[in-house]
Amino acid sequence: MSQTRRLAAILAADLAGYSRLMGADEEGTHERLKALRRELLDLDPTEHRGRIVKTTGDGMLVEFASVVDAVRCAVEVQRKMVELGAGGCDGGRDPDMTPA
Repeated sequence: MSQTRRLAAILAADLAGYSRLMGADEEGTHERLKALRRELLDLDPTEHRGRIVKTTGDGMLVEFASVVDAVRCAVEVQRKMVELGAGGCDGGRDPDMTPA
C-alpha cells in the first residue's frame, strides 16, 4: 500500500490569557471572543490559499501549502489586532486578548 505525502505549513492561532479571562468572566469573555472572531479570526483563509483544519475555544489551526502564504496570513492577523487596539475584545485595549 502506497502512502501519499505532502508538505504543509500550519498556522496555530491562540489568545493569550484566555483561560484566566474565562475564569474571571465567562460570559463576557465569550461575547468578546465572538466579536473578535467576527472582526478578525473568521477571515477567509482562502484569500491566502489556506484551509481551516480545526477551531478551538480561543484559537484555530489553518493549513497552507506554502510557508509564505501562512506567514502572510499571520502578518495580516497581527496587523488587524493592532488596528483593533491590541485585541479590541472589549472595544478598547485589552492586552490579555492578544494572539499568543
